[in-house]
Amino acid sequence: MSQPITIRMGGYGPPTTSFSRSLMHIGDAMTAKFGDRVRVKYVWNIMDFGYRAEDILWLVEDGILTLGYQSSSYLTDRVGELGFVDLPFLFDKTASARAAMDGALGRFLADKLEDRVGYRILGWFENGFRQISNRLRTVREPADLAGMRIRVLPSEVQARTFALLGCEPLRWDLTEAIAAIKAGTIDAQENPFANTVTYGVHKFHRFHTVSNHFYISRPIFLHRPTFDAWPDDVKNAMRAAVQSAVAFQRGLAIEEDREARAAIEAEGCEIITLTADQHRKFRAAVAPLLDEARQTYGQKMFDMIAGL
Repeated sequence: MSQPITIRMGGYGPPTTSFSRSLMHIGDAMTAKFGDRVRVKYVWNIMDFGYRAEDILWLVEDGILTLGYQSSSYLTDRVGELGFVDLPFLFDKTASARAAMDGALGRFLADKLEDRVGYRILGWFENGFRQISNRLRTVREPADLAGMRIRVLPSEVQARTFALLGCEPLRWDLTEAIAAIKAGTIDAQENPFANTVTYGVHKFHRFHTVSNHFYISRPIFLHRPTFDAWPDDVKNAMRAAVQSAVAFQRGLAIEEDREARAAIEAEGCEIITLTADQHRKFRAAVAPLLDEARQTYGQKMFDMIAGL
């Protein structure tokens, strides 16, 4: 009997998150279809083993893990087009963002990723809209952010966004950010509420603002030589399992957001929802970056999201 195909999947969160549960969804589907032909293993949180969150990228690229996920912002230095989906206020609602990532824009970005990194991109998990939290004061307009040291994802677009909003942006890995938040050596961070709670930020940041400033996706990537060497039936089953897991994860994300908001409020924190006028002030502050983006990325990419 031939050796089973080993599929090692990893992430950077506890097993209770929507992302970890979705990896299990993939593994269960593969095991149900192929039985002993496959052997599925999981590393839920690589940070538990001394790795940084960003290390998931090379762990998959080098074939140590078969499959992983990571926020697309971590890859913008290698695939410049990914900076497009880091632009602030690119999407107004979740349905539009999902349609873009499932449609022409997502396919375009997946092709660019596969051209420059040793991955196969099979889908996009939803990290969702990101909100601002801080330890200093209530934030209702950009002036309230003045001078704050804020952690952002490793993306030049995101760093420039918060510089325009008056902050001192710090392009840090998640591992560094968690330690600095606990130590009180940075003032603010931005994340979906679910991430804020998963990493315990709400225990250190009292002030939270529903800004919806970025919508971020997490590509689901596989080690390309491993995936390409699989028999066609295994490759096709993995593609189907990932697509099913994307829908599953997005459903979980909605409930995670509700639960996270409740956990933040239970901790005694405040959650501020911006008025339409306050939201316009944030958009106006970053308008120069959006104007420049049409020259940087070209009209073609904006056309991919028109009408969504």
